[in-house]
Amino acid sequence: MNADNLTWHHGDVTADHRAQALGQRGATLWFTGLSGSGKSTVAVALEQALHQRGQHAYRLDGDNVRLGLCANLSFSPEDRDENIRRIGEVAKLFADAGLICLCSFVSPYRDARQRVRDTHQEADPPLPFFEVYIDVPVEVAEARDPKGLYQKAREGKIADFTGVSAPFEAPQQPELRLPTHERTLDQSVQQLLKMLEDAGVIPAGG
Repeated sequence: MNADNLTWHHGDVTADHRAQALGQRGATLWFTGLSGSGKSTVAVALEQALHQRGQHAYRLDGDNVRLGLCANLSFSPEDRDENIRRIGEVAKLFADAGLICLCSFVSPYRDARQRVRDTHQEADPPLPFFEVYIDVPVEVAEARDPKGLYQKAREGKIADFTGVSAPFEAPQQPELRLPTHERTLDQSVQQLLKMLEDAGVIPAGG
């Protein structure tokens, strides 16, 4: 069936209804950065902080998604783009449902990240989207390297590894830049909470 024959079906429960029921607005936070930069660590801590405040969040993580939804994809540039496209669509559905979706993905290409943003902006009504750049030098990320991936990449055991044998296109205008090597985890989480408060996604002072 051609996509021209498909129509998005709206229900009777609106974004305002969900916001009133949940006490928050649905939104997507997209954590991008090198492997080992701290994306998942920050997202896990933010999810916990939101839970403690009674907010509703769900975290999508790179390995978790590739074990299921994207298990058939490689790490070629084309499959990386498709990986991000699928995740972006899932994140949009979570945000549309009124949840705060925390996405932790290297997502090295600007165009792919922009398409995810566009997907959220083209929703009816548009859905809040925050690009969060976990900005650390490759030397710091490699020193952390909890999975030993950089060493394997430098030994030629992993092809197309971002930061070693494949590029990372840093965000030019992210909503928030977090240099996790220069601040504590709690400081990063507090910045994220303030960003969500200022945007009206969650109540202030929760």
